[in-house]
Amino acid sequence: LAQAIFGQAPLPKDTPHVDPCSAACEPTNQPTMVLISKKERRQILEHLFQEGVICVKKDPRACRHNELEDIPNLHVMMVLRSLCSRAFVTEKFNWQWYYYMLTNEGIDYLRGVLNLPPQVMPSTLTKQRPTRPALAGADQASGGEGKGWGKGKGKGYGKED
Repeated sequence: LAQAIFGQAPLPKDTPHVDPCSAACEPTNQPTMVLISKKERRQILEHLFQEGVICVKKDPRACRHNELEDIPNLHVMMVLRSLCSRAFVTEKFNWQWYYYMLTNEGIDYLRGVLNLPPQVMPSTLTKQRPTRPALAGADQASGGEGKGWGKGKGKGYGKED
C-alpha cells in the first residue's frame, strides 16, 4: 500500500527509519554548535571591556560584525548571549538590534579573564574631561555689547539717536 501511494519500495529490515518530516525541517548545511577560537573570544571581550557596551545586529548570517570587522556576527552574538545568561551583561533588544551593557559583576569577571589591573575601567564609567574649561572665555564670546539684559531692548534698539 505504501509503495502504491508514495511510489517507494519498502525499506529493508536492518535500515534505521528516518522521519522525512524531521529531516526536512533541520538544515543539513548548518553546524549544530558554534566553535569560537580563543583569539576571537578574547577580541570580543577586550572590545566589550574597553567600550562598556556593544551593539549586535540580529543577523546570524552576517559575515562580519559592524564594530569588530574580522569577526563573524554569529560569534559575537553567541559570546554575548553566554555572558548575558551569566548576568555579566544586560540585554536590550530594539529594532532587530541587541544592545549589551556591562554590569559590575561583568567588569570584575572580565578583569579576571583579561588579567587587567583594578584601576582600568570601561569608557562608559570613566568621566570625560572637556577639551576647554567650562567658564573660560564666556565673557569674551558676547562681543562686548550688552551685559545679558534681554534681547536688545533699550539703548540704541529701534531708535535713531
